Amino acid sequence: MKGRVLIIAGSDPSGGAGIQADIKTVTALGGYAMTAITVLTVQNTRGVSAVHPVAANVIADQIDATLSDIGADAIKIGMIGDVDTAGVIEAALKQHPNIPVVLDPVLVATSGDALAKGGVAEFIRDHLLPISYVVTPNTDEAMALTGISVTDSDSVVQAGEALIAYGVDAALVKGGHMNGPTVEDTLVAADGVRVFTTPRIETTSTHGTGCTLSSAIATEIAQGNALQTSVDRAIDYVHKAIATAPGFGNGHGPLNHCHTFDD
Repeated sequence: MKGRVLIIAGSDPSGGAGIQADIKTVTALGGYAMTAITVLTVQNTRGVSAVHPVAANVIADQIDATLSDIGADAIKIGMIGDVDTAGVIEAALKQHPNIPVVLDPVLVATSGDALAKGGVAEFIRDHLLPISYVVTPNTDEAMALTGISVTDSDSVVQAGEALIAYGVDAALVKGGHMNGPTVEDTLVAADGVRVFTTPRIETTSTHGTGCTLSSAIATEIAQGNALQTSVDRAIDYVHKAIATAPGFGNGHGPLNHCHTFDD
């Protein structure tokens, strides 16, 4: 077991996304997962029916309990929920500036349900991007954070460059929401642009793909891999997890997070 990862995110009782997917991912990739739960959602593959925030002081205490004892080699931030929670996270992480942060700006679920209240996108842009190592928005989230309409490869790069201008070291703009026979995930960093291309899998088993990818990247970083290597390996892991998905549920089904155990 190598690489300690603190996951700051929401809980998904159906197990396909959020903390549950994050723990499975980190474990499947050989890391050690810890959690600070921000919200309790009521959801399944068909959608989100309720969101119950965790008290801000409890979130802060969870972060402190893990980092003051076990420590972390990387931190992944997922669902935040509201601005008060975002502020608590910012304050806590500023006390640990040397731990790389992978920020997944969770704003809307795959089902289309809103997962963040008003002002969260702006807070992420102005306060959390400057203390993060890499941000992993899909095209809709990139547009919400930058105001740029992301519709093609040029605007993807433009959005990535805008995100970097807000202070994050690198931006991985995911292309799963765009059309075409392949999925192009674009990593924009100070040293250039790299596009990772994978064949598109026509499936409804896409619940928690963003959570899974960002946690996989965080695990790879925690294990000492360079950013491009981490992204490459994480994308491959998610692609195989989609390809071997179990087909559970009646909506957007979960991935097969444990496929590494069969390799």
